[in-house]
Amino acid sequence: MTAETATAPVPPDTFNASEYLLQAAFRPETAARTAITGPGGDLSYGELAELAGHIAAGLEQWGTRAEERVVLFMADGPPMAAAILGAMRLGAVPVPVSTMLTGAELAALLNDARARVLLVSDRFAVAAESAVAHAPGVRRVAVEGDATLRAPDGVRVGSFEDLVHEGRAHGGELAEPYMTAEDSSALWLYTSGTTGKPKGAMHRHANIRHVVETYGRQVLGITPEDRCYSVAKLFFAYGIGNSLFFPLATGATTILDPDRPTPASVAERLAEYRPTLFFAVPTFFAAILNADVPAEAFASVRLAVSAGEPLPAELCRRFTAKYGVEIIDGIGSTECLHIFLSNRPGEVRPGTTGTAVPGYELRVVDADGTEVKPGTPGSLLVRGESIATGYWCRTETTRQVFQGEWLRTGDTYVVDEDGYYTCLGRTGDMLKAGGIWVSPAEVEGRLLEHPAVSMAAVVGLADADGLDKPIAAVVLKEGASAGPAELIEFCRAGLASFKRPREVLIVDKLPTTPTGKLRRFAVRELAATLLAP
Repeated sequence: MTAETATAPVPPDTFNASEYLLQAAFRPETAARTAITGPGGDLSYGELAELAGHIAAGLEQWGTRAEERVVLFMADGPPMAAAILGAMRLGAVPVPVSTMLTGAELAALLNDARARVLLVSDRFAVAAESAVAHAPGVRRVAVEGDATLRAPDGVRVGSFEDLVHEGRAHGGELAEPYMTAEDSSALWLYTSGTTGKPKGAMHRHANIRHVVETYGRQVLGITPEDRCYSVAKLFFAYGIGNSLFFPLATGATTILDPDRPTPASVAERLAEYRPTLFFAVPTFFAAILNADVPAEAFASVRLAVSAGEPLPAELCRRFTAKYGVEIIDGIGSTECLHIFLSNRPGEVRPGTTGTAVPGYELRVVDADGTEVKPGTPGSLLVRGESIATGYWCRTETTRQVFQGEWLRTGDTYVVDEDGYYTCLGRTGDMLKAGGIWVSPAEVEGRLLEHPAVSMAAVVGLADADGLDKPIAAVVLKEGASAGPAELIEFCRAGLASFKRPREVLIVDKLPTTPTGKLRRFAVRELAATLLAP
């Protein structure tokens, strides 16, 4: 930071989330406490704050200014966590994005965010190289690890260590945080949400404090003695709360895992790092049970958390019966930053999403926006201080989803007399696979790019565990041929892997209305019938 910034008087309404999250670093009794552990190494709170300060100073030397976006295409670990905090500390806006993106998908987000700086882990260098070639606004790239990355003329590529070294050389002591306010933009997270096109949900610095003080403290009851392990990564709203906001703000320890989780790898992490709080999505809880992970793997876990998609009641009961660990199921969204509706420890009602998290208000309304009586299905709306200020450059969609103080979640719910909410499904066509939004239109568009495909429809269909998976029904062009495996692989090659259909059904025609509109519910029934054997 400049000397002028460091010595300027601090306005009373100044609030920077990085400073809030690193409170333990500035207290002698907690600075040496472990903030981060995992395969990527350990950092104390003091070391994490110092690294974040050097990254902030390095980004400033690169010409990054307050409010500018810094895109992070990185694996979970100390460098990514410090980079998020460092960007916030500078007053810039970190934008962690899915590491499952293809080069074309990443380029689209870089261009949309108007990002000039990209930070990338070496394991994702191939996709990043492809993206930078089609993102003319990018000027600096830092690669964490040993990989090389070629870039067009005018783009400077260096190592992550160079960024840190430059900051250390110019910043010296830990830089003071930029004088952001509660309403300053702190973080963007991209989501498909209620519509198929990815859009950046813009979050304030104050939003981060709000999710900690509501869900983190009042539902999880997180303490400095807790150790957090999350299957969901830092680029998810769910994951960044689990692995960064909640543990750091309370002086706890986060276990960051750079690898793609499998039941076997997670069992190893549980045994080695002994977490007390375990966060996953229903699909992964089912995978753990199906892989017969031994019960002793969860010996250290005091509480498990599920979100991302509804947790089937039987899956909830089976997990708790085998592992002796209660799962509190909840619902959050990228737009709300984290969970706003949840079951509580000791008060779980399997099959429900629980009750409103303190600090949030909920409404179930009909098509006219009138609140319905308990027991009547309707659209779920939420109000709370962590709701995003809107979507970046998406005025029409922002007006549809953010309605005054209320956010339209896009979910159909019913609430009972006790205030427990049960999800009945999506209000629109969007679906989730493994807790991640999938746009049927996007997958259908990819299928239609195949030279043999004439028509395509994608729906969500429950598997044996009651979890929705994308299923495609495809009509081939006359005289053309293509098998299900070929079409699935075609989708995998052009989209993030999680978006691929799990099954492709070749059919003679798709059910439509007399006016030619796709009857998606009928496609779902057709798929269920064909897959029933």
